[in-house]
Amino acid sequence: MEASWLAETPHRRRNALTGEWVLVSPHRARRPWQGLVESIPAETRPAYDPTCYLCPGNARAGGRRNPPYTETFVFDNDFAALQPDAPEAHWTADGLLEAHAERGICRVVCFSPRHDLTLAEMEVAAIRRVVDVWTEQYRELGARPEIRYVQIFENKGELMGCSNPHPHGQIWAQETIPNEPRKECHQQQAYFERTGRTLLADYLALELRLDQRIVCANDHFVALVPFWAVWPFETLVISRRPVPSLLELTDAERDGLADLLKRLLVRYDNLFQISFPYSAGFHQAPTDGRPHPEWHLHLHVYPPLLRSATIRKFMVGYEMLGMPQRDLTPEMAAARLRALSEVHYRMQPAS
Repeated sequence: MEASWLAETPHRRRNALTGEWVLVSPHRARRPWQGLVESIPAETRPAYDPTCYLCPGNARAGGRRNPPYTETFVFDNDFAALQPDAPEAHWTADGLLEAHAERGICRVVCFSPRHDLTLAEMEVAAIRRVVDVWTEQYRELGARPEIRYVQIFENKGELMGCSNPHPHGQIWAQETIPNEPRKECHQQQAYFERTGRTLLADYLALELRLDQRIVCANDHFVALVPFWAVWPFETLVISRRPVPSLLELTDAERDGLADLLKRLLVRYDNLFQISFPYSAGFHQAPTDGRPHPEWHLHLHVYPPLLRSATIRKFMVGYEMLGMPQRDLTPEMAAARLRALSEVHYRMQPAS
């Protein structure tokens, strides 16, 4: 059992993956809320929208036309943040200013041809196809000699800046390792050199033993609220077997990942009876041509909602100038998510 005072006393928690800290203030969860209350976007959408630039057969914003795709579809982003033909250039000034050109490739992954679905509402078999596409894209892009990191992610919902409700995610592949995976690189490598085991293998074993922050699990993956969670209902999905990337997953493990994603994302939707917004993404081994036995495949899910469908968590003031802070403890968040049904609220019988 963990120390009982963690549930009542303000304290700091260390993020083992990054080495950074988060301030937890459990007593503040009882404070009244008089701040911004968000409006709930309409959830009714057609299966096909003739005005959607991601639906099959439609013209995209950049002028190209989608094929009449019937399953997961990938294309190069028409307005990519990175370009493969950027020049090799750098600039410095007096040891204080520094800039480097960055090459890369950005792609869009349409999860389904249906405009009205989300991953939470797709069948597990269809999600498995998405897992296969993520894996194929990681393999293809990571094999390019100039690409050293492949970031697979999804922004879902207007609150997370998603400009199109069609179910889709993105992949940005670039020359250098971005800031967040780089922090995890350092922590995981130091732990592996010290113990000969992956950091997340030992962390997962500890969480399974404590059994306070587990949300759901199957034979191959576990979803939990990390001890150091920053966002109110943040979760971490960890492979039970310590593999460095999606490439090493067996067929059974890919099935397990699809199953766990479905079960977790349905819980999110059921929490406030809405299509739950979030940003989510895989962290996995860099594609720099070196072995990375220290890396352990995992998925971060960062949802912004705090108390209800209309109240969100803001990262402002102290969080921007000091360190992240949360009121709801990770243990309370895990208990709420764990207690939810795995049958989507839209499929539940009326009471």
